[in-house]
Amino acid sequence: MDVESRIKKAYEAILAGDYEQAIGRFEEAIALEPDNGAVYYKCSITCARSGKWQKALQYAEQAVQLDGEHEEYVYHLQTVKAKAMVSDAEQLLSQSPSPAHTEHALSMLIEASRMDPLNMEALLLLGSVYGSLRRYDEGAAYAREAVRLDPEHAAAKRLYMELKRKSRALRAYGQRSKRKRNR
Repeated sequence: MDVESRIKKAYEAILAGDYEQAIGRFEEAIALEPDNGAVYYKCSITCARSGKWQKALQYAEQAVQLDGEHEEYVYHLQTVKAKAMVSDAEQLLSQSPSPAHTEHALSMLIEASRMDPLNMEALLLLGSVYGSLRRYDEGAAYAREAVRLDPEHAAAKRLYMELKRKSRALRAYGQRSKRKRNR
């Protein structure tokens, strides 16, 4: 079988919902034409769809290295990198809630949302983490952006409303405390 027939078989596997077989067929095509950036790109997309983010990242980087003139390859690489960063940040936050881990996770999430402004996971996680740090206005800004991207996203709307409520309560508490001190 040649490269085109392996790609065709990969697409057939995708349509059948068998991403593992599709990845295998793309990898066979890569072995036949290791300088073909398009095959790496297609394989990366399939890996991403099946949640194999490290493999998706590896293939996306190779596609860009071979053929960086294709804007879609570069864009895909950015979105895969962003998703991998979000995944790493989630793992970091679940391991230990130490301030150093939290700050590192925040910087990763900010970078992920910069790389892929449409990444809802990054926006929601940023909102949640800022909320846990009692930095409600910053968290609400990210939650508001998530709602702007998907106005029907229930979790985003809930998070935004909760952070706005906590922000108002914190300001009101601060104003009451200031009045008591001024007496």
